[in-house]
Amino acid sequence: MELIFERSREGRGCSVLPECDVPVVLPEGLCRDQELHLPQVSETDISRHYTALAGQTYGVNDGFYPLGSCTMKYNPKIDEETAAFPGFTEIHPLQPVHTVQGCLGVLAKAEELLCEITGMDGMSFQPAAGAHGEFTGLLLIKAYHESRNDSKRTKILVPDSAHGTNPASASMAGFTIVNVPSAPDGGVDLEALKAAVGEDTAGLMLTNPNTVGLFDRNILKITEIVHGAGGLCYYDGANLNAVMGVARPGDMGFDVVHLNLHKTFAAPHGGGGPGSGPCGCKDFLIPFLPGPRVNRTADGYAMERLETSVGSVKAFYGNFAVVVKSLTYILMLGREGITEASQNAVLNANYMMHGLMDLYEMAFPGICMHEFVMDLAKLKHETGASALDVAKTLLDYGIHPPTMYFPLIVHEALMIEPTETESRETLDHVIDIFRQVYKRAKEEGEALHQSPTKTPIGRPDEVQAARKPVIRYAFAGEE
Repeated sequence: MELIFERSREGRGCSVLPECDVPVVLPEGLCRDQELHLPQVSETDISRHYTALAGQTYGVNDGFYPLGSCTMKYNPKIDEETAAFPGFTEIHPLQPVHTVQGCLGVLAKAEELLCEITGMDGMSFQPAAGAHGEFTGLLLIKAYHESRNDSKRTKILVPDSAHGTNPASASMAGFTIVNVPSAPDGGVDLEALKAAVGEDTAGLMLTNPNTVGLFDRNILKITEIVHGAGGLCYYDGANLNAVMGVARPGDMGFDVVHLNLHKTFAAPHGGGGPGSGPCGCKDFLIPFLPGPRVNRTADGYAMERLETSVGSVKAFYGNFAVVVKSLTYILMLGREGITEASQNAVLNANYMMHGLMDLYEMAFPGICMHEFVMDLAKLKHETGASALDVAKTLLDYGIHPPTMYFPLIVHEALMIEPTETESRETLDHVIDIFRQVYKRAKEEGEALHQSPTKTPIGRPDEVQAARKPVIRYAFAGEE
């Protein structure tokens, strides 16, 4: 499709603002040396341009979106309606506390319920997203050890199947990362963990269920080993959608947790809007939480900033509207609904895996949790069709492909998370598509290298795009 600049025609416009009726005063030195490049288009051109763009996007509202490890599930519209209430939108973060008691009540209630779900004692909503929550949690761990003058604890243990943000967050917090290998069953290798811990261990970062979709059967032993060495245990809540209402990180022995409200608790994920990655912790770490924090008093709610806090990690109190959406989601589902959502997520993943396991090789056979990983190494060897080829071919069938080549411990990985919001009919339809693609790979594997062929844009040269990206429009006369 044409870019908005390619629709531009000299002299065309759609200005609906009246002429300025007061003198325009521009300070010297602040004017542009040349005219600003703006497209000259009519209102009709603009409307059609954005309508065309909308037609080329794909989201959960369009169809199946099984992005493994990212929980791309449907967001109930009541969440959006609640977050749009004037009492939540027409406020300012610098208003006097007594004028925003309802908003502070939302934060207090969300903290109460999310602490109950996770088994934590306190929570900060300042972090803007998952990785930001990780970083905040690591700052708590660091502050805890420093408060005890235990400066030798400089290392964070990270399993080799971890999300890539885990080692990045630990490094940003000033820690050294120690990689812990997985055992053949996909869980943490206990012997390797025992060998890795020591007096320099600050903590362990772990996702459970892990990135291959398995609940680590040794989770209590894992946290016991780390605690025995004097370290703390951090829970990456990216996969909480599989266990919320069923199992709590706090009961597994974790001291710190971050949540992805924009994944587990229904607010839009990724490009759908701002995220929220609240950081929760056990009681002994609350003094270090980012401030200010909401505090109940005899006269209502107040904002409290503790002297021992690690400080603010974001302006004011985070992305408040996302918290409103998630609180609405939790209250609508209730205790039974939260549990049922997790159980249905696990049921859907196992149903889909069972429908494909006679053709596709599963990286870790057996019952999975909310997602499963297929290993296409054998298929690639036999047909030449790689995980990338299969994923690109799925686009031609009108569905979004799953996560490719993650986790890194499975070299030709496709990770699928159907979520609880998909019906059995949808799953049957998608299973049939995956089976059709497998048959095509067997019969014409090399042809899949050209996929997709029915989308607005075919397969790009990804190496060229990475090395020489075109990130701005070249106007006439520019190089």
